[in-house]
Amino acid sequence: MKAKAPQTRKSNARLWWIVHQWVGLKLSILMSFVLLTGTIAVFGHEIDWVMNADIRINPSTVGREIDWPLMANSVADYAPDDAILSLSAPVGKGFAATAIVTPPEGGRRRIYVHPTTGEIRGEAGGHNAQGILRWIHRSLIMPTKIGVPIVSSLSVLLAISLATSFVVYKKWWRGFFKPVRLRNMRTFFGDFHRLAGLWSLWFTLLMILTGLWYLVESLGGDAPRPPRLWRTGVEMTAQESAAALPSMLKAAQDANPALRIRHIDFANKGSGAFNFSGQHEAVLVRSRANVVWVTAETGKVDLVTDGRDMNFHQRISEMADPLHFGNFGGVWTKIIWFVFGVVMTFLSVSGVAIYALRLLKAEHSPPTAKNFTAVFLRGVSFYVWPTLGLVVLSFILLIRALI
Repeated sequence: MKAKAPQTRKSNARLWWIVHQWVGLKLSILMSFVLLTGTIAVFGHEIDWVMNADIRINPSTVGREIDWPLMANSVADYAPDDAILSLSAPVGKGFAATAIVTPPEGGRRRIYVHPTTGEIRGEAGGHNAQGILRWIHRSLIMPTKIGVPIVSSLSVLLAISLATSFVVYKKWWRGFFKPVRLRNMRTFFGDFHRLAGLWSLWFTLLMILTGLWYLVESLGGDAPRPPRLWRTGVEMTAQESAAALPSMLKAAQDANPALRIRHIDFANKGSGAFNFSGQHEAVLVRSRANVVWVTAETGKVDLVTDGRDMNFHQRISEMADPLHFGNFGGVWTKIIWFVFGVVMTFLSVSGVAIYALRLLKAEHSPPTAKNFTAVFLRGVSFYVWPTLGLVVLSFILLIRALI
């Protein structure tokens, strides 16, 4: 019996290697696509800033305080026939604030406003790069009930891949400072794959945990939403909304002077209250966790919510997005998340490269693009069709949504 123990351990190690390889190879097309779009989505707002000159403003012209009433008046003068739905603070230095309005014929458009002078910078349609990237990454443009479970279920595969890597990579804790050898392509990809995997352990685990949480939410385990004020909807013109804002804003600031307002939803057909949301003292929560609700008809504060009052379930839900996209610390955390997102995407791609190069060496075939593709398709086998199909479908649905 003792003589068979080494053979048994070898068989077990082989099994774990097969599992690790299967998880990384069969769904690699979809996995790489989701990782790549999520990585790019980290800088979705910055991509919009680069693509659209209307969003860009000189930071030196921005005062310390946002002039919400002035912005509302500017939007009302610029689009008098539209209804103002919301105003959002700039996402960073050098960014304009954003107003969402709806024309009489329906639909939505964005109006970019200087946050302290009220200057109208320009406008755009309802879609932007940030929204599209998040949409693709979150649900592949499919209905939420279908797309979110598909994407978030990849976190299960990531968890399996991470767990098996500790078995496959013997004495992994010694590899943090091993140099990457440049002897040949297979050696390079193998060494870099292991090194990148080790240094990104914390990030991979974070993506697994947040991804699993999104899966739980999509299957009915979502946390209760924060309390909200239900009031009969009202119809207000842009001018009426702008005229009412100063008194509503004062009431909200009196109710919670420490609230750093980042977003204002105006009273409209769906809600008869203004709500002022932002950041207070709760850590890693979205602005919706701290809200002051002011009823439009009376001008009175009828509800104040505080992120610190949330239960454990709700706090997990609120933390998921900031931790998943790294936007809680401004541009510096975004850079860190982007870099490690690139690393994770490379891990997915390099795993495929290691598999293909290993087989090509065993078959004594040169590592040409044609041979590489043939080996890869042979390894993915049937799974190439559903995974590639989902990627192609997401682009088809995106085109339909934009037309």
